[in-house]
Amino acid sequence: MKKVLFATTALVATAGVAAADVTFGGYGRFGVLYVSNTPDQDADGVKEFNVTSRFRLQIDATAESDAGVTFGARVRLEGEERDAAIDRRPEFNGVRLFARTGGFEVGVGNIFGALEFMPGMYPIDLGLTGHNYDYTAYNFRGDAYSSGGLGSSGKNGVEMLYSAGDLSVHVSYSEPADRVAAHIAYTWNAWTFALGGQDSDIPSDTEWAASVGGSIGPVDVTLAYADNGISGDHVVLAGRFDVGAATNIEGYIADADYWDDTGYGIDFNHDLGGGTSLRGGVSTGGSLGDETAVDFGVRFNF
Repeated sequence: MKKVLFATTALVATAGVAAADVTFGGYGRFGVLYVSNTPDQDADGVKEFNVTSRFRLQIDATAESDAGVTFGARVRLEGEERDAAIDRRPEFNGVRLFARTGGFEVGVGNIFGALEFMPGMYPIDLGLTGHNYDYTAYNFRGDAYSSGGLGSSGKNGVEMLYSAGDLSVHVSYSEPADRVAAHIAYTWNAWTFALGGQDSDIPSDTEWAASVGGSIGPVDVTLAYADNGISGDHVVLAGRFDVGAATNIEGYIADADYWDDTGYGIDFNHDLGGGTSLRGGVSTGGSLGDETAVDFGVRFNF
């Protein structure tokens, strides 16, 4: 992460504010992606083998009032390339703005979303590309921070977050589906327990979710469940363990009522130092059906 401090009269418009704190960070990734059972070249130009890449630049800006309230905003510039279906030129996403004091925060715009932000919804990050994120139990059936779109910007997205010690609470709302979601999480004896619920006008949205995560010996494990409305249940068991000082392996088993087959995946991540790493993974079943996805490449954080 890189920080640049600005203290000019052009940026400081209110007396009593000393400076704005602007942080730049993000990552880049590139490699290859193979998906079986895909025609070598169909009408849409989708191939079995593709070069996959993404660049994400995140900008966080904050300023603090004399009363100690922090006001800020987050925006991302992102572009990626995978195939004809995912070939996005770099663009800015919707902005999330917030005010924070102590453990309390209010956010508006491109909100995080209470279910998206719930512990246990992203227990791992499989391979280089994420592999359809079948290990995310709520299955994106709720508000989420959008990296390449507007998210809830312009839809009256608003959320409140509170944390005190081992306890955290998150409530979010957005139009036009009148989504109201919340989760509560508590960490006890190095295990995190979370429970979330949502009311929405969309029948296939998640109704409630639960997760528990911690360590059993050298393995970090997470068990997550979501009741995804008329679409049915989604259950995930995921784990991660270190192999030596620089390499870890992740894996998951996931089952959902809207899939024909149980989903499986395994990957490796090898730290090259300086924020760089080699990553690769394999997944099959689940949202992929009879297909198998394999990716491999390099990621660098900055």
